[in-house]
Amino acid sequence: MVEKPAQANFMNSSTPTLFLHGYGGSANSEKFMVKQVKQNGVTKDVITANVSKGGEVELKGKLEKDTTNPIVQIELANNKQGDLDENAKWFKNVLTKLQSEYDINKFNFVGHSMGNLSFAQYMLTYGNDPSLPQLNKQVNIAGTYNGVLNMNEQVNEISVDANGKPSRMNPPYQELQQLKEIYKGKNIDVLNIFGDLKDGTSSDGRVSNSSSKSLKYLLGDSPKSYRESKYEGKSAQHSQLHENKEVAKEFIAFLWTK
Repeated sequence: MVEKPAQANFMNSSTPTLFLHGYGGSANSEKFMVKQVKQNGVTKDVITANVSKGGEVELKGKLEKDTTNPIVQIELANNKQGDLDENAKWFKNVLTKLQSEYDINKFNFVGHSMGNLSFAQYMLTYGNDPSLPQLNKQVNIAGTYNGVLNMNEQVNEISVDANGKPSRMNPPYQELQQLKEIYKGKNIDVLNIFGDLKDGTSSDGRVSNSSSKSLKYLLGDSPKSYRESKYEGKSAQHSQLHENKEVAKEFIAFLWTK
């Protein structure tokens, strides 16, 4: 496969896009998506940020001065960490490392599963800190905002209304409602992707659609734009969503189309 230069219809930006895997995941969970991005000619620059169990960040690879649409794959050594505050801090450590090495002032985010919840916690804790790089666009895939099936929610137990407000709120959902204020006036674009197996469970097998869709209520009309996208059938299963060509196509267009 010959590396194609950045296509004319993609923007030419030095803003990095950070990928964060879910519970028990690794950079491997991000591999397919990143490969799609490269094959589409969006970028050829991909580095990995390894976060040690103590939260130290080591960057593997190097970005050139004139880098275009670079990607940073985050890999957490402790990938079964349920403490969201700790995960948020680790994400911040990656950003400050990129800031000191590459002087970045904005970033995009792509998260899968629990990575989205860790990121929501990051925004809650650090989203109003002007000294940190600012969020530009975010893509959420299979977000677990209001629970995980058979952990704190049964199948078809919780529904959301037209505004994404859940019929029952699981922790930390109440707290996350402060995100509305944090997202206000920051010109952030949000794409929320989730899967429905179409097997009667209204879920991707692990996360209910109502849990993923409840992000809408958390953000209200604060983002510059908010869009939901539902995928259906076998290829919309929880872990298949990050191996799905259509999903990749959609977020590539969302993040980088001029």
